[in-house]
Amino acid sequence: MRWALVKVSVAVTTMVVIAFAVPLGLVIREMARDRALSNAERQAAAIAPALSITTERGQLERVVASAGSDDRIAVHIPGGDGTGAADIGRQRVTGADIAMTRRLGRASTAEVPGGSALLQPVALSSGAIAVVEVYVPGAEVRRGVGTAWAVLTAVGAALVVGSVAVADRLGVRLVRPARRLAEGAHQLGEGNLGARVPEQGPAELRLAATAFNSMADQVVQLLAAERELAADLSHRLRTPLTVLRLNAASLGEGPAAEQTRAAVAQLEREVDTIIRTAREAKPGTAAAGAGGGCDAAEVVRERMGFWSALAEDEGRIWRVAGVERPVRLPVARAELAASLDALLGNVFRHTPEGTAFAVDVHNGEDAVIVLVSDAGPGIPDPEKALARGRGSGSDGSTGLGLDIVRRLAESTGGDVRIGSSVLGGAEVRLRFQLDGRAPVRRGHRVRRRRIGR
Repeated sequence: MRWALVKVSVAVTTMVVIAFAVPLGLVIREMARDRALSNAERQAAAIAPALSITTERGQLERVVASAGSDDRIAVHIPGGDGTGAADIGRQRVTGADIAMTRRLGRASTAEVPGGSALLQPVALSSGAIAVVEVYVPGAEVRRGVGTAWAVLTAVGAALVVGSVAVADRLGVRLVRPARRLAEGAHQLGEGNLGARVPEQGPAELRLAATAFNSMADQVVQLLAAERELAADLSHRLRTPLTVLRLNAASLGEGPAAEQTRAAVAQLEREVDTIIRTAREAKPGTAAAGAGGGCDAAEVVRERMGFWSALAEDEGRIWRVAGVERPVRLPVARAELAASLDALLGNVFRHTPEGTAFAVDVHNGEDAVIVLVSDAGPGIPDPEKALARGRGSGSDGSTGLGLDIVRRLAESTGGDVRIGSSVLGGAEVRLRFQLDGRAPVRRGHRVRRRRIGR
């Protein structure tokens, strides 16, 4: 906006300067020419009295010399009454110009080399017409014109510079509040809920700043209410979790009992984390730094160790590939584990018992791909499955599992896609962008395990 105002100001001021300076310069040039011709007329008028008295050559030469401009003044006397024509001084015009002046009987000008000449007719006592020629050099006609043009140019340039300075100050006055408004919106978008904008500048921008501050206050209030609601809802889970933990403690010994108790303990930790996060004054918005992230291979091995017990009970064949070497991901370990649990939970929830499934980790140069596939009936509507909150609740689905997975992948610049797997069922493909991290050596071995029914 600032440079746009400066450009408009330069254009308008330049047009105004041209509109006034050019005609004024032309007027000054015409005035200089008229001044030079007026001087020539005065010189010609000084010769006219002598011509009305005498036409004797010697006397006329003295009159011309006394005028001090004998090089510029010439007198052309026609012949008659037994006397021949006489020309006193240097003639620059042609005979035709002199004859034309005598015939017209009025002063005229003629262009000659180096300037112009004024031809002034004078009536003699004999009734004949003499012509006084006064030479006007071109330098005299242009005298002062160059200086006037230079002054006009300097004034025009000063006006343009002044208009640019005024437009720049006006642009700063307009742009500075708009820039503060944009910075405040950017800070608010990054999670700085305390960002506010000074209500300064023009009336329109003051109104925009007032509206922005009001919106920021409402956002803070809404987020606070949402955090309180999430904390309250999570706190309500403590009572059934306590009952579940007591029941799990009475299961005795065995792999299934240990898995159940571990699951209950993890669920309690997740609920506690949700309550603590909801009670915080500011939500976390920073992404994992260079030292953050987790080892995807380790997380996959750990979660598959958890789900393998249930797979054994249901007679499912499962396969894990690509977890022999470390695979670094720029996401938190808990978030990756929650996403894997959501995907594997969907496999156990929506496929019949005995349905095989697999988890594959592919490490690329700029991305890591995690594939969770099964041999079940598949997903008929992938777009609906990825839409947040589309679960009906009748089948035990809230519609948030795949949305959590999608948001985790998109936080790294990746995405989630649903298609058909080589096992014949659904395949969920998670792509995590590495953002220029050093690539890890590709290639892996496949570990297969069959759990008896």
